[in-house]
Order: sequence, then structure tokens, then C-alpha cells
Amino acid sequence: MKIAILGYGKMGHEVEAVALASGHLLTVKSCSHKPFVPADLDGTDVAIEFSTPATAVENIFKCFEARCPVVVGTTGWYMRLPEVRDEAVRGGHTLLYSTNFSIGVNILFHLNRELARIMNRFGEYEPSVHEAHHVHKLDKPSGTAITLAEGIVDELQRKHSWINDSVADAETLAVSSERTGEVPGTHTISYTSPHDTISLRHEAHNRKGFATGAVRAAEWLAGKRGVFSMNDFLSF
Repeated sequence: MKIAILGYGKMGHEVEAVALASGHLLTVKSCSHKPFVPADLDGTDVAIEFSTPATAVENIFKCFEARCPVVVGTTGWYMRLPEVRDEAVRGGHTLLYSTNFSIGVNILFHLNRELARIMNRFGEYEPSVHEAHHVHKLDKPSGTAITLAEGIVDELQRKHSWINDSVADAETLAVSSERTGEVPGTHTISYTSPHDTISLRHEAHNRKGFATGAVRAAEWLAGKRGVFSMNDFLSF
């Protein structure tokens, strides 16, 4: 398969290594110093986008113009997601987006919703979400933490919204953020009662897990049309 990498930073380099090890060819390696135009994607089977929140939507629309399926791992641009989805549907384009491509994190997303449904029976437990990332991460809270928070708000009847703070009121979920060192990403969901704490935790050891999931999603996406998520790829 021929793959374009849009965003050739640390994640882009990881994607390159995984793609080449999987026997794929690279057609484009684009970054802020080396932008691409839609014509550069001629002959590309799928693009993998890991750039910045400021450039992600422009890159997606360039892929649409080139009729090139695109897998998007950048977060922080989701305020424009309705616009992007509408254009994908209107134009018959192909998009797969996710706040996190780690297979382990997507299992965590699934377990998070299941646990929230169970905890509707146990009002003495107060939920919270904490995320820690490296100091270079631009968005806060992380897209992964937002997905976890939205999963809890959707399933737990006593929570109606979330706030990026370590303290919240009875109807609001607390989502706290930490930026330190070179931490690839750690996410913890906790339910605390006066007597005990139940936790779900995912700790990334390196970036390769994210890159591997993105390449596997790209392999699955090739030849499809529509708007997809990791739930579609993993059949959760």
C-alpha cells in the first residue's frame, strides 16, 4: 500500500517506521517546512495525518480534494468536526478519525462506558478522569481524556457535563490534566467512595502503539467510502 504521512514530527516518524516494517511504501512526508498540495497525493492509497490542531482541517480538505482516504490522529480541531463530516458525506470522501489509535486505549474506551453504566447503581462513588502527557502536547485536556469524559457523561445519569479541573460539583465530572517531561500518555478513570477507589488506567510506554494502530486502521480503510472511527475498525 502507498501511504502519505502528513505531519512528520515524532508521531510521523513512528508511523514511517511501522509502515515500512509492514511492507508499505511512502509517497509523501509533509511537515510545516515542507507542505504538500493535493496533486502530491496522486497514486496514494491512504494518508495518515498527525500534524497540529491549526493545520489538521486544511490537510483533511486537501485529501478530500485529491480523493485520498485519510486517517486523522491529530486532536484539538474537533470544534470543526461537524463541518468536516458534512463535507466528507456531501463529497463522498473517506475519513477515519480518532482521539487515540492505541488498541489498548480503544479497549479502555469500551470498558469506561461499561463501568459507567454499572456505577449508575452505586451513587456513593464519585468519578474523575486524570490525564498526563509530555510538555510538548498542545491541547488540554487530551482528546483521549475528552472521549473518556464524554463516555462517562453519556452513560452515568448523575453527571451532565465535564470541566477541565480537579474539582467539580455533583453534576459535573472533573477532568484534570498534567504536562510533564516526555510522558507519552497516561489516562486514569477513578470512582472514589468513602471506603475505596476503583480505577481503570492506561499507560503508554512509547509512541509505537499509537503508530501501529494508525497504520492498521489505514490498511482497513483503503478502498472504503464514508466517515469512520476506531469503533468501526475494531467492531466494538
